[in-house]
Amino acid sequence: MGSSSFFLMCLLHSAIATTCGALMMFYRNEIAVVGHGKETAGKLLGSTPHDQLLIQTSDSLAGMLLFAIGLLLFMVSFAKDREFQSFFAKGCILLHFLMAMWRFYFERRLEDLAGDWPRQVFGDLMLGLSWVLFLVYSWREKYD
Repeated sequence: MGSSSFFLMCLLHSAIATTCGALMMFYRNEIAVVGHGKETAGKLLGSTPHDQLLIQTSDSLAGMLLFAIGLLLFMVSFAKDREFQSFFAKGCILLHFLMAMWRFYFERRLEDLAGDWPRQVFGDLMLGLSWVLFLVYSWREKYD
């Protein structure tokens, strides 16, 4: 049962990452409005054509990276080794925790993003918590 819960967890996280990545690549402006609000999204677009091109390129590359992470999660979901699953889950917990710390220590200092960081930190922590719950479930299953 542990491998099926790992499979489902990876598929869920894969769907989230690939969807967000694709939206970041192809609907950057719309996603910025949904994520940050119309006023902040306007500020994040850049003021000069050069800045706008750099920001658009950066967002597209970040979206492509997130999409690739989603594909990687999909491929990893088929792993059957319980030790690898546990190792992978611990790595995901660490990554989500580090992302939350990054948002707390750096993004909250940016004036335009200062209102968004609590919601994003909460999301990062919830994604990390889902992996913690997977570990607890697999540990319980292992020792029952």
